[in-house]
Amino acid sequence: MMKYPIGIQSFPDIRERGFVYVDKTAFVYQMALMGKYYFLSRPRRFGKSLLVSTMEAYFLGRKDLFKGLAIEKLETEWKKYPVLHLDLNAGRYGKETDLDDFLNDSLAQWEQIYGSRPTEVNAELRFKGVIRRACEQSGEQVVVLVDEYDKPLLATIDNKPLHDAYRNQLKAFFSVLKSMDACIRFGFITGVSKFSHVSIFSDLNNPDDISMDARYVDICGISEQELHTCFDESIRELASANGMTCEETCEKLRKQYDGYHFRENSVGIYNPFSLLNTFAKGAFNDYWFATGTPTFLVKLLQQNDCELSELQETYVSASTLTSTDEDYEDPIPVLFQSGYLTIKGRDPYMGIQLGFPNEEVERGFFDFLLPHSRTLST
Repeated sequence: MMKYPIGIQSFPDIRERGFVYVDKTAFVYQMALMGKYYFLSRPRRFGKSLLVSTMEAYFLGRKDLFKGLAIEKLETEWKKYPVLHLDLNAGRYGKETDLDDFLNDSLAQWEQIYGSRPTEVNAELRFKGVIRRACEQSGEQVVVLVDEYDKPLLATIDNKPLHDAYRNQLKAFFSVLKSMDACIRFGFITGVSKFSHVSIFSDLNNPDDISMDARYVDICGISEQELHTCFDESIRELASANGMTCEETCEKLRKQYDGYHFRENSVGIYNPFSLLNTFAKGAFNDYWFATGTPTFLVKLLQQNDCELSELQETYVSASTLTSTDEDYEDPIPVLFQSGYLTIKGRDPYMGIQLGFPNEEVERGFFDFLLPHSRTLST
């Protein structure tokens, strides 16, 4: 029986325990070869953390984990680098000291490996010292992987003083990356929103934002080709369990979970979390929404006066989707980046057409999000 990695974000765990893995390693090799600092925005539960874990295993030289994958034929050196992996999604951010405490915990773990100096009296100096010593001790440049950089900011979207304090703190912390550039081999940053990365990582002259890059539209999620390459047997089992033909099953999968377009004229992407749950349980359901509506989105909808019932078909300019409005005054870019809206096409006069990517999102939107938006006017 095929083993589906539902909720498993560890690449080593998936490979060592024999879970199905949709091969994204060619992207990892291409990014490592062609650039240095990258930023990627994708919706929650879309595979960002697994991608970061895959990069970590690659830069740690874990060749054994990549047997049979695309990168095995591409990589010849398999060098081992020191990796600093910071997952901000793991923190709880309700008061000003919470971010300090979280960074302190991560820094303390790294300092157990690479040491510390008494003159390193704040988070920025400690981070700088860890990077320098990791490079000196290993003889190799350092890899910095930051997952969900915006979790502290999204958690405080309705608390501007704390939100601004976190933003300033993160900017100071990550400014170290520029000053230590000679010691850094590769940097990768993920998040849901794109807004704050412009200011927080401005000292890097802004990392290469691949969120809407044609080369990387399917770096997370599952494309139609990957669906049939990896899951044809799963489709047959699902069809049998529901008394459907394979053709009917594929059509229902497309309507329910496909349809994410992260740029114009790109291939459609399936929601991986919903797809894997459907195959594992043998039943169609709204699995992505069952995990809960993001609190930050509820807060945002309550703050903005927007005719959300009209979002089945709305038009925006291209600049709206790449907005750097850090005050979140327009909810539409956030709804796009969060996966509740996607690109459906373009009208030469009206601009880019947005709409719900699939039936799961449409149902969930009206069942869960729309009631929250109405609280503002009631």
